[in-house]
Amino acid sequence: MRMWTRKNALGGVKFKSEMDGREVAVLRSLVESVVGLLERRGAEAPTDDLAELTGMRSGNTSAPEDPTLARLLPDFHRPEGADTAESDALAEQADLNGALRSLYEPDIIDIKRAAGATILSTLPNGGGKIVLTREQADSWLTGLNDVRLALGTTLGIDADTPDQLEEDDPRAPHLDVYHWLTWMQDSLVQVLMP
Repeated sequence: MRMWTRKNALGGVKFKSEMDGREVAVLRSLVESVVGLLERRGAEAPTDDLAELTGMRSGNTSAPEDPTLARLLPDFHRPEGADTAESDALAEQADLNGALRSLYEPDIIDIKRAAGATILSTLPNGGGKIVLTREQADSWLTGLNDVRLALGTTLGIDADTPDQLEEDDPRAPHLDVYHWLTWMQDSLVQVLMP
């Protein structure tokens, strides 16, 4: 992949790069996996009569059990010292998070899925040039961040993970993909800044 560039055009600012076919295939697969996870989570949401009458969707009230989804859809409220709080305080926190999740999670899932759809629709089949509008570039940032979070969670990447793993570590090639996603996201952020 080439670094992102910013070009002023008659129709407005465009953000350009180029990917080869293998890079497109890897990114497409990762984005499709994340979108699939989000779609399944959205499909698990309960439906109720009030939602049908008002058109206001309700989401799940419990946090995802899958660690990757939990990273993509974290709790809304995590007060300091929550790990050592009393059981009543923990129950109150769970109730608050459940209520907030029920209200906002469907929209968050929609935004994340739309970002993934933008990436998929703007990727050149078999490789080639990518040309994005500002709105599409913002969606790419959202989608790339979600893919990085998902891959990082799956690989167990944290602050203590070295930049390179031993060759015999099964995560080593995937860590290279994680670094590539990080570079791609950073390159796009740099050209988006005025």
